[in-house]
Amino acid sequence: MKYLKTSKKSAKGAIIDSFIYLLLAIISIIWVFPFVYLILCSLRGESGGMVTYLWPKQITFDNFIYLFKGDFLTWYLNTLIIAIVVSIINTLITLLTAYALSRMRFNGRQALMKFMLILGMFPGFLGMICIYYLLNAMGMINSSLSIVGLMLVYVSGTMMGYYVSKGFFDTISRSLDEAAMIDGASRAKIFFSIILPLSKPIIIQTLLGAFVGPWGDYMMANYIVGRGGTDFKTAAIGLYQMVDTLPEISENFTQFCAGGVVVSLLPIIMFFFMQRFYVAGVTGGSVKG
Repeated sequence: MKYLKTSKKSAKGAIIDSFIYLLLAIISIIWVFPFVYLILCSLRGESGGMVTYLWPKQITFDNFIYLFKGDFLTWYLNTLIIAIVVSIINTLITLLTAYALSRMRFNGRQALMKFMLILGMFPGFLGMICIYYLLNAMGMINSSLSIVGLMLVYVSGTMMGYYVSKGFFDTISRSLDEAAMIDGASRAKIFFSIILPLSKPIIIQTLLGAFVGPWGDYMMANYIVGRGGTDFKTAAIGLYQMVDTLPEISENFTQFCAGGVVVSLLPIIMFFFMQRFYVAGVTGGSVKG
């Protein structure tokens, strides 16, 4: 009887596991399909817009060649410059804020952390009208300074993303700070010379998160630089305008897909090489809050 009960439990567990694996496989196929379709369309040689068949009848790399003959390289470089500058500034501000809230004790600290946490839950587009008027008053809308204005928007409010970084710093022993302060080290010296070398995972995690945001953003970028000249557009804006109308979809869809593939490559490569640091930063920062 005991053997029969055990075998029934094993059979039931095997059925449940099989169902879970099947469900995960279906979800994976659904998740991967758009990327596969994007890649195959970028290699499609036949003319025409969006198609209902998956495998291209003609495979070619001409779409990538035509793409770079246009303005795509300018859009790509604009996006790259914005993402690099913003990610560096955001990472520095976020880590400095997180370290201060992790190590220092001052009046209103808890209230400040709760306020920033609640404020960060509101979507950024709620302040778009105010942002537009402020940047327009400074001449940073659809002008040569629009890229600088876009960077300012991405950088503002960075400190509200302190929470995961603070949790990571909480796991680092305070005795290191105390020993360094006894030897006469300042807070800045402790942060840059002692804490940061021990915080590579959270640096990578913060850096990647800050990079991906402006890299793939369309809404705020279109709001600020979308009506400016071609030299100031980002990749997301330029690619969207390539297929903004039905005739353009029919003419430029394969080039649009090629641009999507090119834009996707850099974040994928970055995450592939920094994955272990990224995961360690997320899990380390979730230990304490």
